[in-house]
Amino acid sequence: MDENNKKIAEITPMMQQYYAMKEEAADAVLFFRLGDFYEMFEEDAKIVSKELELTLTARSKMPMCGVPYHAAENYINKLINKGYKVAICEQIGDPKAKGLTKRDIIKIITPGTVMNESALPGVQNNYIALIYEAGEELILTGADISTGECFYGIYKGADRCQILCDELYRLMMAELIIVGALSYKEQLAEFLDLHIAKCVITEIADASADVDNRIVEHFAAADRPTGKADKEAIATLLDYLHNTVKTDLTHLNHLTYIDASENLVIDTYTLRNLEITHNLHDGGKKGTLFSVLDFTNTAMGSRKLAKWLEYPLLDRYKIGQRLDAVEELTVDFSRRDAIKEQLKDVYDFERLLTRVEVGSANARDMLALKKSLYALPIVKNALENVKTGFLQAIDKNIATYDELADLLERAIDDNPGLLLRDGGIIKDGFDKELDEYRTLASDSQSLLQKMEEEQKQLTGIKSLKVGYNKVFGYFIEVRKTNIDQVPETYIRKQTLVNTERYITQELKEFETKILGAQEKILQIEYRLFSEVREEVKKYIPSVQKTAQNIAALDVIASFAEAAQQYNYVRPSLNGDGKILIRDGRHPLIERILTRDLFVPNDTELDNQQNEILIITGPNMAGKSTYMRQTALLTLMAQAGSFLPAREAFISPVDRIFTRIGASDDLASGQSTFMVEMNEVAHILKYATKNSLIILDEIGRGTSTFDGMSIARAVIEHIRDKVKAKTLFATHYHELTDLADDKHVKNYCIAVKEKGSKVLFLRRIIAGSADKSYGIHVAKLAGLPKNVTDRAEKILIDLENSDLAGKNGKFVSKTETAQENPVIEPAMPTLFGSTLSEEIQKLDVLTMTPLEAMNTLYKLQQQAKKEAGRL
Repeated sequence: MDENNKKIAEITPMMQQYYAMKEEAADAVLFFRLGDFYEMFEEDAKIVSKELELTLTARSKMPMCGVPYHAAENYINKLINKGYKVAICEQIGDPKAKGLTKRDIIKIITPGTVMNESALPGVQNNYIALIYEAGEELILTGADISTGECFYGIYKGADRCQILCDELYRLMMAELIIVGALSYKEQLAEFLDLHIAKCVITEIADASADVDNRIVEHFAAADRPTGKADKEAIATLLDYLHNTVKTDLTHLNHLTYIDASENLVIDTYTLRNLEITHNLHDGGKKGTLFSVLDFTNTAMGSRKLAKWLEYPLLDRYKIGQRLDAVEELTVDFSRRDAIKEQLKDVYDFERLLTRVEVGSANARDMLALKKSLYALPIVKNALENVKTGFLQAIDKNIATYDELADLLERAIDDNPGLLLRDGGIIKDGFDKELDEYRTLASDSQSLLQKMEEEQKQLTGIKSLKVGYNKVFGYFIEVRKTNIDQVPETYIRKQTLVNTERYITQELKEFETKILGAQEKILQIEYRLFSEVREEVKKYIPSVQKTAQNIAALDVIASFAEAAQQYNYVRPSLNGDGKILIRDGRHPLIERILTRDLFVPNDTELDNQQNEILIITGPNMAGKSTYMRQTALLTLMAQAGSFLPAREAFISPVDRIFTRIGASDDLASGQSTFMVEMNEVAHILKYATKNSLIILDEIGRGTSTFDGMSIARAVIEHIRDKVKAKTLFATHYHELTDLADDKHVKNYCIAVKEKGSKVLFLRRIIAGSADKSYGIHVAKLAGLPKNVTDRAEKILIDLENSDLAGKNGKFVSKTETAQENPVIEPAMPTLFGSTLSEEIQKLDVLTMTPLEAMNTLYKLQQQAKKEAGRL
């Protein structure tokens, strides 16, 4: 017998039962029901005591901790939010029966399977995802069981792990399941640590053993995947959900395939840098593009808006359909207001239906469902005679449910109790038997009074009383002076000093009815509520479809509201590769500004003469804002939104890449410069001529010549190989000589100088800047005056020097010339030159890429000098 089995044999039967349950849920905190409490033991008790700040006790030296069962939900939610799993072990046998009460784990609550409204992340999705590797494929599948959403994607090729990670960043799942061995496990762990640190990892050894049955159980034939590995991954996720939730999950009835070919691809860096749905500060929604455009009135609409922004469209026709609908509701403001007003009465259909499906819906959920169903016909009325195809399709796919709404109206009380066990959830008049018991319970006093009068008349005892107490129940009380008048049918129950108490068969029956009435009422109400809930279940697939269309309508109305309130215009779509924006404004920054007006700017990009724009100018003048603005407006157009501009002509791009800002990747031990180079490498690898690239200050994390060489080489590679539309901001003014009449143009931030004062006009103009104004920015930042004054003197020395040094001091050009007279190189000839000799000396096979770029830059500069002497 091993130590564990020996230990179990020596303990009480109840603790043997506990250890058996704990073995079944080894990775979860076990809430073990004992009477009116959930008890935790040993390590679980220590965890709960520490995390929830509860008292840790002990019995026979065994650590214990407990919480009242009626208040457990709040404690469970706190543990889930901290990343724990909680297994609920309930008493499923009769506690009053002899012997050990039977117990079983009724559900396991994990961060990815939580369904309590109070524990969910607001209206946002709460995803659980699963990764399964099969040969050269990575399969991702996931679900939000609170809404019924279920999806999968397949990733192939050398970059499959990177694309998968980008998808995970969009999901921001609460829990990730890894099945079997994963060759990218280390890379995935680093990504999660850096970007989705709160995600709980669950590892499963093997895929599902019942694949086909699981797939058929949940999905119609049209939705079912065909690949063996796809089905294994999806079935494994479904197995996990069934084994944890342990209830009906047939609301997971529609499977969506993630098809990247239909959407503008936005990688992790771009999602983060542009703050589309999560801000850089704390990962929240505040200060994001989502927050600016969110005028939705339903939870489904809010979730749909986030998806449209994270998955913009590629197809011009589909984008145009959305824009047509937005335009119709922007112009027809009375229709838009009517729609928005009615949508306020539509609750979260998706989560309501899930609670109905799993049996956790209460009477108030049913009232919310009823109110939502009543709003649907009015929403359809507001859509009557819409002109655009997108809105017509929405109208067609929104169904009404008069019969279901009528059932809920007749059945559910308008002011029900919060808990089913409290009763008061079924309306009077819905069920005859229930009404009879309610009448009995409410009229018991009058019935007792009537019985008392009848007994007085029967016995002639005028002082006779019918009473009740909790100890003896109902009784007939007679004074001892009237005992001789008591009928033989009376049965003595209790003797007091001056009175005798009796019971009759009639009073016994009355007592049984009265005392059992309330219990019977609760039983009948629960049965009736369950029947209503089962009837609602029949409508779930249809109402889910309606909910999706309500969500789409809500987003269109939200876009139209933003367009009207913010003075947005409809973008014109084209297929010639041009992006032309007149007086464009940054959608986030202009909302933040309260005192100053946002300075609008033009953008002109194409795949010919304006393919690469090199933007120079001082810090804090608006370069990054301008570049982000261009990316955001392009993304907004492809999501179907109007734009903050005077006019805009957008050719859809296949990908948006951004390299903006600097951050150390401490989790993987990478410096700012290494992170920058990784992101640039990613961009150069995956960008196409149909992409939009935003690069800000490439090469600033290393030495001047190294950085300048890298920046120049990157621009040349994009120009010669990638040919993508690119905005490239830099302080390396030397790069402006790359401008030509074919692909590259110079732009800069307009600056107005008046004496020692500098005004950043935040206007993008043609041409290049000749200064960086870094010291001026330092003054604005509040550096001490002696520091900035010293910096100005050093700058003058630098500008007047050859950057040659002596003993750590700057040396002027004059001093350098006196001590080190310049010897001019020999005049090059047509058949030989100093440059040629330099090249011949290079050992190119041993040079690093960085040394090669640095050397190439120096040789190019030398070549220009020699060309000037010819």
